[in-house]
Amino acid sequence: MNTANEFLAAIARSGPLIIKVDGMIALPGPMHNVTSDKTIVGLGTHSGFTGGGLNIGLGANDDVTSPPANRVHNVIIQNLTFDDWADDAVNVQMFSHHVWIDHNTFVGGYDGAADVKRGSSFVTVSWNHSTHGKNMLAGASAENGAQDSGRLNITYHHNFFDGTVERNPWVRFGNPVHVYNNYYRNISKYGVRSTSDAGILVEGNYFLGVPVPFQLSGGGGTTGNLVSRNNCFANSGTPQTGGSVKPVPYTYQLQPCQDVPALVTAGAGAGKL
Repeated sequence: MNTANEFLAAIARSGPLIIKVDGMIALPGPMHNVTSDKTIVGLGTHSGFTGGGLNIGLGANDDVTSPPANRVHNVIIQNLTFDDWADDAVNVQMFSHHVWIDHNTFVGGYDGAADVKRGSSFVTVSWNHSTHGKNMLAGASAENGAQDSGRLNITYHHNFFDGTVERNPWVRFGNPVHVYNNYYRNISKYGVRSTSDAGILVEGNYFLGVPVPFQLSGGGGTTGNLVSRNNCFANSGTPQTGGSVKPVPYTYQLQPCQDVPALVTAGAGAGKL
């Protein structure tokens, strides 16, 4: 499909559906709700959205502190280019689960490129290329522990953070969050931030030109936990680490950090499936 009306009707339908986006679609801003069991995939090398973003989840409600029966689940966002979004490009919220954000390009917009908030969990963010400043936030705020504590289990792997500013990611409360085999190039503020008792395992990443690779404070809330293993640092500052992180509950293959720049630049982003 290649029109906004077709696309918005498709993501609102109930039941499983594969939605193929052909070309760049101008969406009205700011955000558009995606229902459960949807695969949204771009065709070719330059399909996606301008103007608006995708919300995977029910409407935000601070009074809901346990997963509702109708929470959104099983959503794939893949091979899409997002540009000039009016709020977030992709936002996952309100206890949504089993979401895969993969092989997308985030050019630039207003707020987050791919945020995960409000009790959502079992989210994988992989093989994306972002040049956007405020990149990927996990956790709505330092005051949102009622929804986020014990949840926000997220994996970030093989992403290319290319001249971004911050939130690569910034995690509150989630533990464990796994950040591995990502490439950080010329990040102006900080790479990974852990606050509000979050626990992040950061391993096998390559940091080039990152003045603050890891940060354990900032933005309010308590200090977070961060464990670093087998990372490479080039022309970068001294990383801050501390505390402990819960075990990662899956098996995975970790590439050596020195191989990450070539591997990730060759494979990350839309059009590189």
